[in-house]
Amino acid sequence: MTLAIAELMAGGPPSPEAIDRFLTSHSFPLVEGPSVTFVYRGQADAVNLKHMVYGLPSMQPFRRLEGTDLWHLVLELPERSRVEYKLEVVANGTGMWIEDPLNPHRSRDPFGTNSVAHGAGYAVPEWTLEDPDARRGTLREAVIPSAALGRDAHVTLYLPARLRPTRRYPLLVVHDGGDYLHYASIQTVLDNLIHRLEMAETVVALSHPVERLAEYPNNPDHARFMAEELVPWLESELPLQGTPEGRCLMGASFGAVASLSTAWRYPGMFGRLLLQSGSFAFTDIGRSERGPAFEPVVRFVNEFRSRPAAVSERLFVSCGVYESLIYENRSLVPLLQSTGMEVRYVEARDGHNWENWRDRLRDGLSWLLPGPLWMIYE
Repeated sequence: MTLAIAELMAGGPPSPEAIDRFLTSHSFPLVEGPSVTFVYRGQADAVNLKHMVYGLPSMQPFRRLEGTDLWHLVLELPERSRVEYKLEVVANGTGMWIEDPLNPHRSRDPFGTNSVAHGAGYAVPEWTLEDPDARRGTLREAVIPSAALGRDAHVTLYLPARLRPTRRYPLLVVHDGGDYLHYASIQTVLDNLIHRLEMAETVVALSHPVERLAEYPNNPDHARFMAEELVPWLESELPLQGTPEGRCLMGASFGAVASLSTAWRYPGMFGRLLLQSGSFAFTDIGRSERGPAFEPVVRFVNEFRSRPAAVSERLFVSCGVYESLIYENRSLVPLLQSTGMEVRYVEARDGHNWENWRDRLRDGLSWLLPGPLWMIYE
């Protein structure tokens, strides 16, 4: 296959009019089989692609078409890849990071906005988009006084649309609940999966940390809050099942560490765990190079590895193959399985970001908290 950028260059430096036609007749990044062409047009000393794909240099230089102001870079991306990135435009010795002006796809996270490249075969899952036929659940704010944390804890409650006080519902507790709401569309996902009967009608408690890097890495105060304060309060206030199989704890990154370490401190209390891109750093020799924030994580994971034990019944674990944490997650899965816990592990061609975690919610939630559809057919 001759790439479109090669055809543009075939007759020598293209005219400004030919570049205009090239830009208006394609969408960018331009996906042609496994090749993805990134393009930038403008005066600059250099243009670089900046990304976080583990295994590739984090900076990929563009090439300028001689005699023009058009810059380009061709990367090979496996099918169904999804890559978040920015462009660095260098002028007069100063580099400025910008979103790709030719790419309409954006993702958001607590640090800002990134452009997103979709490899061949990737599409935003339709079940993450609002369905007018799906009844919307209700969000309600709650404040729980916490002796364990030494402060009032803010929790957002998701109540399914057909909540009835005479029934009993499973409970899903979500670390970083505000981020899952804002960046992973979790309310829409819950509405859709419940509407389609793929997931049980579930009450969801979306927690909001104050200092997550202190609260989440195997902190006994946080675990005590979850197990001895938050869950008992929820089960006293709402029509919940109150059984291990009716309690699921989930989180991403450090939130996954908090989920596993809480279950480890309270074995058998949470019968379901959903762990996304867990920051499960460990060492076999020497010190971890991941920095001080990971030190309590390393101590916890090393201890868990030395004494693996069943802490739950069913675990869903996912990780992106473009994350630096893929090695740690792949290493942890067989250890979890060795304890007799039922473990399902999924990888995706994606990175450490909220839309990766959004795209895995259907697999995880419908397996851990199945609705009538899967109860019948699976």
